[in-house]
Amino acid sequence: MSSPQILLIRRARIILPNGELMIGDVLTRDRQIVEVAPEISQTALATEIDAEGLTLLPGVIDPQVHFREPGLEHKEDLFTASCACAKGGVTSFLEMPNTRPLTTTQQALDDKLQRASKKSLVNYGFFIGATAENLPDLLLAKPTPGIKIFMGSMHGQLLVDGETALSAIFAKGHRLIAVHAEDQARINQRRQEFANIHDPAVHSQIQDNQAAMLATQLALKLSQKYQRRLHILHMSTAEEADLLRQEKPSWVTAEVTPQHLLLNTSAYEKIGTLAQMNPPLRSPHDNEVLWQALRDGVIDFIATDHAPHTLEEKAQEYPNSPSGMPGVETSLALMLTAAMEGKCTIAQVVNWMSKNVAVAYGIPNKGAIAPGYDADLVLVDLNTYRPVRREELLTKCRWSPFEGWNLTGWATTTIVGGEIVYDKGQVNTQVRGQALTFL
Repeated sequence: MSSPQILLIRRARIILPNGELMIGDVLTRDRQIVEVAPEISQTALATEIDAEGLTLLPGVIDPQVHFREPGLEHKEDLFTASCACAKGGVTSFLEMPNTRPLTTTQQALDDKLQRASKKSLVNYGFFIGATAENLPDLLLAKPTPGIKIFMGSMHGQLLVDGETALSAIFAKGHRLIAVHAEDQARINQRRQEFANIHDPAVHSQIQDNQAAMLATQLALKLSQKYQRRLHILHMSTAEEADLLRQEKPSWVTAEVTPQHLLLNTSAYEKIGTLAQMNPPLRSPHDNEVLWQALRDGVIDFIATDHAPHTLEEKAQEYPNSPSGMPGVETSLALMLTAAMEGKCTIAQVVNWMSKNVAVAYGIPNKGAIAPGYDADLVLVDLNTYRPVRREELLTKCRWSPFEGWNLTGWATTTIVGGEIVYDKGQVNTQVRGQALTFL
C-alpha cells in the first residue's frame, strides 16, 4: 500500500463555514480534511505549507464552463482549461454540452468523462444537452449535474425554443434543468432590424434585455407548472432580477457572471469584439441591480461561462465574430478585489463561488473548510495587487477581457483532493481530479 497523502497548512487565515475568520491550521489526509484547529501538532509524513499572511478558502466550483473538447480543441481542451482552473483557484467545474459531437447521449457523456479522467487536473462534471428528440437520454444519463437547454443563442439540434418541446422536457423526470434564457424569435427579428451594422456594440441591442426576460418568464412558467427544479444560467438583466425578487419558488436558483457584474456596454469601445458574449453585456444600471440581487440572495452564485475563442476568430468583423470570453483564471481574483473594495464580504464570495454551488447541484462534501469535507482548497494573497497579463494566462486562447485590471486575491496555492496542483506560479501536471457526484 502507498503511504497516505498528508498535508498540513499552518497559520492560515481560514474562512470557516459560518463565515468567521480564524487564524489556524488545517490537516488533510488522502482526499479529505481531517482537522481544523488554532494549532495542530506536528504530524509525521506531512507536507507542510506555511500560510502565514495568506487566506484559505474552499476551492472554487465553477458551474458553467465551455472547455471545447472534443471537436474544438484549437480554442481550448480539458488539459489547458484545467491548468487555467488550477491557476485561478478553481478546483471543480461543470462543463456544457455544445462540443463536437454534442453531449446529448450517454455515449458522448462517457467519452467526456474518460477524457477528463486522463487529462483534467481538477474535478469535473458534464451537463447533458437537450434536443427536441433525446428525452430518454435526458432521463437516464449519469452522472450529470443536470440538463442544459439552450432556449436561444444557439442553432442546430441544441436549440429548443418552442413551448411544446420545452414542456415535454419539463414535464418528465426530476433532474435539474439549467436554461440559457434568451428568446430566439426576438433575436431573429432584431437581427433583421440591425442587419449590415458591424459595430459589435449592436450585439447588446440585438440580444436585448427583452429577449432575456421573455425566455426567463417562459422557463419560470414551465418550472412552476411542473414543479420542476430550474436553474437560470448567467442572468444578465435588471428585469430578470426584479422578476425573481417578486417570484422565485424555492426550487429555482440563478447565477451571474463576473463580467455581467463588472463590465457593461462601455467595454465595446475599449476592447471591441472581445466584449462580445451571450447573453450580451448590459448597462451600468443592470450591473447595479444584479449586484444587489446577488447580495440579497435573489441570485444564488457565480459562474464564469468560460467560453474561449482564438484572437484570430475574435478579430473577424461583427457579426462573424464569435460570442464568448475566458474566465476561470480571473473570476476569484475579480470577486475578491470587489470584496476588498467593499462591494461584498469575503465570506459572501465563498458562498457564491463554493458553498452555494455545491448545495444547488447536490455535490457532497464540497464548498467548506471542515472535517469530513474534501480537501479542495485555495490559498490567496489579499495583500498584493497584480495586473491581468496576457502572457501569464494558461488558457489556450491567451487573452482576457480584464487584461490590465489590477487585482488582488490571486491564488498562491491550489489543492485538489489533498494534492498541490498549483503553487507559486507552477502547475503540477501530474495531479488528476475526480468525477463529481450529484445527489
